[in-house]
Amino acid sequence: MRRILIVEDSPTMRALLTSALEELGTPVKITEAESGFEALRLLPRESFDLIVTDINMPDINGLELVSFVKSNAAYRSIPLVIVSTERSERDRDKGLGLGADAYLVKPFEPETLRQVAEDLLAASREG
Repeated sequence: MRRILIVEDSPTMRALLTSALEELGTPVKITEAESGFEALRLLPRESFDLIVTDINMPDINGLELVSFVKSNAAYRSIPLVIVSTERSERDRDKGLGLGADAYLVKPFEPETLRQVAEDLLAASREG
């Protein structure tokens, strides 16, 4: 069972991400957080195999969350995907530069997210 944390303030987008990831070829347990702050509260309580986060959120944004996860020894090995409406190269480069493993621009096809998730979960299983 792979554990995935979805961090997204929009209930509609959270539902879309959840339904896309529930279709993975491997059993998953999905935990949802409505904000970066909530994600930071969940991280020490449960171990995750993948984090999918939005950038634009109240309180702690996705880039701050990526920075925290990737600079913390306990969490830095967790693959991280950013999903965002921010489509500029600068935003993409900043997210990947902070350590995100993938950056998807909304809207995207659920199959694209599933493929990225499958690839990252497979790589983390090998690593």
